[in-house]
Amino acid sequence: MNRTLAIIKPDGVSAGLIGEVIKRIEQEGLRIVAMRMTKLDRRQAEGFYYVHRSKPFFNSLIDYMISGGVVLMVLQGHDAIDRWRKLMGATDPKKAEAGTIRAEMGTSIERNVVHGSDSPDSAVYEINYFFKGTDFIE
Repeated sequence: MNRTLAIIKPDGVSAGLIGEVIKRIEQEGLRIVAMRMTKLDRRQAEGFYYVHRSKPFFNSLIDYMISGGVVLMVLQGHDAIDRWRKLMGATDPKKAEAGTIRAEMGTSIERNVVHGSDSPDSAVYEINYFFKGTDFIE
């Protein structure tokens, strides 16, 4: 049993895809143990994506992530990280497997509807970045 962070990004929120993404999460058998909707400010987004600060796409990513509301979730289940990443699909929707969220709903490598932790270490960091222990429903 492990946890992962999931984010429905601004393009997913503005396109009205929150319910569809949550439906797929639940159909996959992952349990949402914490969730909230918010609008990230620049400081929050820069802190969250600090690992990408030296990459050429950093400023564009930050501008995009603060452009609208996001839904932050903690998913729990057996192999939650791998199962969520498989459900999301490849970062580039054009390369994502058919039936995945990004293949069906994403429009570009940046506007790909969802985010997910890529490892156990990043899941711990990302979950703790947005949630505290009292936020979880067990």
